[in-house]
Amino acid sequence: MIPISVLGDGNEGIIKKIGGKPEVKKHLENLGFIVGDQITVITEQNGNIIVKVKEARIAISKEMASKIYV
Repeated sequence: MIPISVLGDGNEGIIKKIGGKPEVKKHLENLGFIVGDQITVITEQNGNIIVKVKEARIAISKEMASKIYV
């Protein structure tokens, strides 16, 4: 497993684990990051990572991205 923060532009993966405190996990879950779902890293801009999850594009910080493992 690797965090999506090192996955690289255009790469895809299946979310295997979401780390962090319970409130962080809940926040990411509310954004659509669910274990078992597919995720695509679109690009990295200004320290944020833009990902595609469930037909939505979401920008998250590198710190948050480091808690999502594929």
